[in-house]
Amino acid sequence: MKSFVIGVLVGILLFGGGLYYYFVSGAAPAAVSDPPIMMERRISNRSLDAHIDKANVPAPPIQPSEDNYVAAAKVYKEQCAVCHGLPDQPGPAISGNMYPEATLMFKGKGVTDDPPQVSYWKVKNGIRLTGMPTFKDILNDTQMWQLALLVANADKIPDSAKKILLPEPPPAAAAPTPAPATIKATAMKK
Repeated sequence: MKSFVIGVLVGILLFGGGLYYYFVSGAAPAAVSDPPIMMERRISNRSLDAHIDKANVPAPPIQPSEDNYVAAAKVYKEQCAVCHGLPDQPGPAISGNMYPEATLMFKGKGVTDDPPQVSYWKVKNGIRLTGMPTFKDILNDTQMWQLALLVANADKIPDSAKKILLPEPPPAAAAPTPAPATIKATAMKK
């Protein structure tokens, strides 16, 4: 029995040491373009879901309204659109170059199948090992709830909010300035 216990302990130590070496030796994928390790996506998604469930986020303290959607659209365009995109627009280049890819909020379902509490938690806390930062020191609680309601109802927002989410027109190209005639005339006299 004693040799069995020692064998189990040695096996655990070898496995732990091998796992540690795998990560510190540079063999584990670290670049966005590297293929994910076995079960990486499943484990991280389950961990995230369990963490959000454990947080037991209450129902939104504000109601979906045109004013809240308009306020959220302004914040979304400034803080979120660079990664998560705008309605009726192609996804931003950065979203496809992240791992996992940033969710496009206005493509397909986006996150409209998530309750606002889930989106609020993600906005407030961010998500480790993704590009999703925390906004708890950037936005106030009302703004975070407004954003959560906006993305939860991305397929139902009023035209006033959609208007704010239109992309900015490209800046007009400046016309080339002609060389001043006085410089040419001065150069010719010499």
